[in-house]
Amino acid sequence: MNINLKILSYFLLFFLVGFQGIAQDNLSRKERKKQLEEARASRLFIDGQRFLMLEDFDRAYFYFQKAREISPNSAAINFKIAELLLRANRVDDAVEYGMQAVKTDPDNKYYNLVMAEVYSKQGQPQKAAEILENLMANSDENQNYILDLASLYLTSGDFDNALNALDRAEDYYGIAEQLTIQKQRIYLRKNDLKSAITEGEKLIEAHPGNSQYVLNLVEILFNNGRIDQAIDLIDQSLNNYPNQPDLQIASYALFKEKGEIDKSEEFIKMAFSNPDLEGRVKAEAFSDILKELKTVRRDALLDELEKYLLDIHPNDVDVLTIIGDRFLFNNNKKEALKLYKNALQISPTNDQVLQGVITLMFEFGMEYAQIENYTTIAVDEFPERADFWFFDGTSKLAQKKGEEAESSFVRALEVNGGKNKQLELLVKASLGDTFHLNGKSKEAFEAYQEVLQARPDDEHVLNNYAYYLSLKKQDLEKAKEMSGRLVKKFPTNSTYLDTHAWVLFQLRDYENAKIYIERALENEEKPSGVMLEHYGDILYHLGKRSEAISFWKKAEGGEETSEFLYKKIKDQRYYD
Repeated sequence: MNINLKILSYFLLFFLVGFQGIAQDNLSRKERKKQLEEARASRLFIDGQRFLMLEDFDRAYFYFQKAREISPNSAAINFKIAELLLRANRVDDAVEYGMQAVKTDPDNKYYNLVMAEVYSKQGQPQKAAEILENLMANSDENQNYILDLASLYLTSGDFDNALNALDRAEDYYGIAEQLTIQKQRIYLRKNDLKSAITEGEKLIEAHPGNSQYVLNLVEILFNNGRIDQAIDLIDQSLNNYPNQPDLQIASYALFKEKGEIDKSEEFIKMAFSNPDLEGRVKAEAFSDILKELKTVRRDALLDELEKYLLDIHPNDVDVLTIIGDRFLFNNNKKEALKLYKNALQISPTNDQVLQGVITLMFEFGMEYAQIENYTTIAVDEFPERADFWFFDGTSKLAQKKGEEAESSFVRALEVNGGKNKQLELLVKASLGDTFHLNGKSKEAFEAYQEVLQARPDDEHVLNNYAYYLSLKKQDLEKAKEMSGRLVKKFPTNSTYLDTHAWVLFQLRDYENAKIYIERALENEEKPSGVMLEHYGDILYHLGKRSEAISFWKKAEGGEETSEFLYKKIKDQRYYD
């Protein structure tokens, strides 16, 4: 379609030029030259318009300027250049061209509008308003610019003219919510509460039965200390239209503010018993009460409201979530978790609920495969949350899914972007563990070192760093210093005692290693397989071979034992 128009334009130009050529004999040389120049300017203008439509602004500007060199006073050319410069945000440069267009053709609406836009963007709303006023005065067809005019007066702080413009807009469009609200804001800024109330009453009268308009006016009355007047307004609306539970919620808040608690509770119970009121609105009100100081009366009210919620909205996500919150506040975490899970089955798009489920499952020590089901949902639904990637990596690491865990931890660092420093350190500590699992000792130690530079007393990192160094028989004095700090600070922690004992073992300090491994065993009701194996290894190197074999046998089938355990038992000797 555009190509055909272009061909047609060139054909018309060719025709005109050709036609003019026939009559050349009747024109002077000067007149013929002028006609040719005008035709050339027209062609340049068409090319400029074509490139403008293609949004190739540089080439469009080039052709329009070439056309202007031929016809500097052309209103259309100057208008197009001003329009182009405005689109390029070169507002000040557009002034000259816009003014020339208006000067050449002062009655053209579009030329005037482009100058109004120029003045508006230059921060001269009064000048822009003057142009719109003139356009509207000259033609009834331009009355649709009345809202733009009101906006300009508001921007300039001319509230009286803004009110006048909004009144004219109301005459043109009829009573409308946005017009009324804007007028109310102006009246309130002028401390004219009476007029603001009158505007709200007009809107209510124009839309009977619309509770939102009643609530808008109630808010104004409440904010200005007119509580009784607000209550009367609601009563009047409820008398005419009884099924407005959102107004009953408002009455609850108003009577509560007055200290009339019995009356307020009557209204909120009526609202909650109404199935037409959304579960989301009820959940918000329930949440507000839940945040109040805990009293017998508050809990009794919540009990009654909770029954309404579950009877009327048993599958509402907001309802299940807020009741879960109540269980959580009352330290009934199991019931809270159950309700949160039910909410997620209906809709997994609430990040706070997902976070609650995941953290509670970690706290309860539930199976990591089950936790991963929820962390997977979390990173799919909210990939921009770094903490969800951390949780996902943690659940995978616990299942020895090393490559997947590494990917999630790296993603957590990318999403976090250094914003949350504490989270970054947690991720790097876990990434160190993951690198070790994946056989990347160098990267693991570098990650641990980064954490310790920022947090030198990080217990998790000190322990794992020391233990993994001992397994590699690398930097053993450094490992001893780190594990020694831990057992000094936590003398009954069996994990730290076992690590320190194993570091000492690698340093061939078997006597002291025996002291610390025995302390570790004393503080464990059910020692791990690796701890029992370590004790056997230490005893073996102290010459207590039979005792060593006995503890190796006890370690058999336990957690994290070495690949050599069976061979040690079979051959009755130590293997490294």
